[in-house]
Amino acid sequence: MTAQEVPKNDKAMNAEVPEEQSCPEISDAVKKIGTDYSYKRDIIWTLVVFYGIMHLLGWYGLYRAIFNCYRLTMIYSIMVGVASQVGINMGAHRLYAHKAFKAKLPLRIALVMLDTIAGMYTVYYWVRDHRLHHKYSDTDADPHNSNRGFFFSHVGWLMSKKHPAVTQYGKTIQMSDLESDEVIMFQKKYYLPLYIILNSIIVAVPVWMWNETVVNSIFSSYFFRYILFFNITCCVNSWAHFYGSKPYDRYIRPSGIKSVILPGSRRRLA
Repeated sequence: MTAQEVPKNDKAMNAEVPEEQSCPEISDAVKKIGTDYSYKRDIIWTLVVFYGIMHLLGWYGLYRAIFNCYRLTMIYSIMVGVASQVGINMGAHRLYAHKAFKAKLPLRIALVMLDTIAGMYTVYYWVRDHRLHHKYSDTDADPHNSNRGFFFSHVGWLMSKKHPAVTQYGKTIQMSDLESDEVIMFQKKYYLPLYIILNSIIVAVPVWMWNETVVNSIFSSYFFRYILFFNITCCVNSWAHFYGSKPYDRYIRPSGIKSVILPGSRRRLA
């Protein structure tokens, strides 16, 4: 594959293509890229260790949430997790990636704050990867290509170097709408300090409000909450590409699955 083979920028994802219409340009590109099963990915071992440690701390956080914390702390942790999912699903996904609705500044700020708490990286890069995923779904240009297997599409793609096709075709994704949004660019520039500040406040609330211990609050409202909802989010890329109903096209990998939803929301054909 050469750089010349990459299609020029377009306005993909500014409007979703109705199911009854076909898009030969995208279909041809998908067929052209495909999946090279002989390709060997480079594992980033520092990230393997990082996510391994985070999951161990998350499991220990669950233990403390059940046996050591106030019951209110566990309820609070789950509520914060659900709210952070709203930031991803309603904010990064529906508002910014798919332009499903318009939002004024206060709502945009609130959604970006919730997205930051979730810890799934910036809205800017989340949207770029999601648009790339939709345009070249289940090919080597898809960041979490499900043809690589369940584990890869769930979390393995986060622990390995990008396929060259992801990098090349990612440069063609139209991002000018996000680049003109001051809220998105502010989060992109100051993501790490925002993440630390917001999650520090989340951890401090149980300590201030009902005298939870600092250690219990850290393990319950941060580690346990993060790992639980991190995996719920990742299930959209993995579980929903291997299981569930396919009411529109039974030949594609994405499916609709009721277990991968939030209360009051529905994510189908991720």
